[in-house]
Amino acid sequence: MKKIFSLALVASLVAATSARAARDGEYLPYVGLDYSYSDTTAKHLRPHYNSASVNVGTMYNRFFGTEMFYQISDSYKTRSGLDKSKSSFQAYGLDLYGYLPLGCGETFNLLGTAGVGEYTFVKDASFAKKQRDHGIGWRAGVGALVNVDQNWSLRMIARYVNLNQIEEIDHMMEYSAGVRYTF
Repeated sequence: MKKIFSLALVASLVAATSARAARDGEYLPYVGLDYSYSDTTAKHLRPHYNSASVNVGTMYNRFFGTEMFYQISDSYKTRSGLDKSKSSFQAYGLDLYGYLPLGCGETFNLLGTAGVGEYTFVKDASFAKKQRDHGIGWRAGVGALVNVDQNWSLRMIARYVNLNQIEEIDHMMEYSAGVRYTF
């Protein structure tokens, strides 16, 4: 019973804080889910990945925000003779966002983003041991955000990721589309 009461108290405090923040037009926390298509440049290959990304962020005002993300991809499979291999990646990090509100009621926003992430690539081949390589990826992108109503919005971003610290991967272009829920 104490746990239920504590959870209800925390939930009411979060809801009250979110309602006050929305009324003042400052500090709007959100959660989101994105689908991404990544076109990667690697040694001897051009792998592409489909991935999902979960993110938690906040808009501090109508022009600036930050966001933390976690991304996981599917496997890219190749075959060369008898050798089969597959690779995938996971990433997490932090992005800064700049917004340019346009239109009546600010329903449409252009946005720019820059950030950093920790990327881990896993390659599994038939005749070799599993290889794991990780490093920092510097991210920059542009996109658009459409506010459907006070809580829901849709976002699309094209992003360049520089992965020069990872041995066999050079860089990637990501194209993502997703949905946000603002508290």
